[in-house]
Amino acid sequence: MARKKNSDIVKLREKKMTNGNVSLFLDWFVDGVRNKEYLKLYLNPKARTPIEKESNNRTIELAKKIRLERETQLTHSTYGQTIPTKQKITFFAFAENYRDKYTKKDIKMIRGAIQRFKDFLTDKRPRLNQKSLKLSQIDRLMMIDFVDYLESRSIGEGAHGYYQRFKKILKRAVDEDIIHKMPTEGVRCKTVEGLRKDILTNEEIIQLAKTPCQNLELKKAFLFCCSTGLRFVDVKALQYKDIDFASSKMTIDQKKTGKPATIDLNKTALKMIGEPQRPDNFVFELPTSNGTNKALQAWVRRAGIEKHITWHCARHSFAVNLLTSDERPDIKTVSSTLGHSSLKHTEKYTRVVDELKKKAVNALPEYEL
Repeated sequence: MARKKNSDIVKLREKKMTNGNVSLFLDWFVDGVRNKEYLKLYLNPKARTPIEKESNNRTIELAKKIRLERETQLTHSTYGQTIPTKQKITFFAFAENYRDKYTKKDIKMIRGAIQRFKDFLTDKRPRLNQKSLKLSQIDRLMMIDFVDYLESRSIGEGAHGYYQRFKKILKRAVDEDIIHKMPTEGVRCKTVEGLRKDILTNEEIIQLAKTPCQNLELKKAFLFCCSTGLRFVDVKALQYKDIDFASSKMTIDQKKTGKPATIDLNKTALKMIGEPQRPDNFVFELPTSNGTNKALQAWVRRAGIEKHITWHCARHSFAVNLLTSDERPDIKTVSSTLGHSSLKHTEKYTRVVDELKKKAVNALPEYEL
């Protein structure tokens, strides 16, 4: 198979075809614009015989020869002067190419980081032409201002999360020798302690349950999440085959972490699920994340609850209500119930509980002798 070097301006790439063969093509950037050239050369990934393997080798050698010719054409003008192709690569062309090839589960945060940077430039650098912004133009001062922008506009851990993903994009540019060093060196974004999302008390959840909701499936699913701590992506994907009615448990592969989690189902959760159905049926039929949050907020207002509640608040409410319950489970139990990969993710909930206790104590009336 073809191998590519990071230092190459023109990359030799592979694309799997529907018939199982691999198509070879060239890929390069000029002035921030991505270019492709399909070579009409194909590899057989199932090659077994010496003749088939030799055919693949000859194809690869030919593709490499064409790649070198194209790179020579690109890097030398008719007067023999080198064209600084990599220095001309624009940030957003590079970032969007990185996003399109990204396969990890935090892709939504990658998209958000790119959008936040666009918003920052629009707000704080309105005279700068975003389309022509080169990677080499992003410097430390710009990163300091970007971090300030994120911290002033993002809620909870959002600023730190978006900044970390933005740095991943710049790190790839360093790895590909497009820029020489990270412009983010020495620029830190605060990790916000605790939670800024609103929490629903048990009384408020009961109040919601008594309030009519336009979408009954949404109502049942949200109350289910308040009883299990499930994320929206997981409850949307939940199927009846994930439920063990005999033991009142469910086992899921968490979309965010990719790790399995087994969760006990209380009476409320089982009531929201209803009777067993075909294993491949979804337990709840839900719209998109944006659609559910809009309907959820209308339902919360109808219940007379003056809090900004999003779907993820169900998970936060579950954790805090669990820690403040009469049973007082330890942090390891709560961490296991939430499917956290580390106790550090659970500790933010203990800080919320401490804050609630402090508020309760400070709310006591003053007494005089």
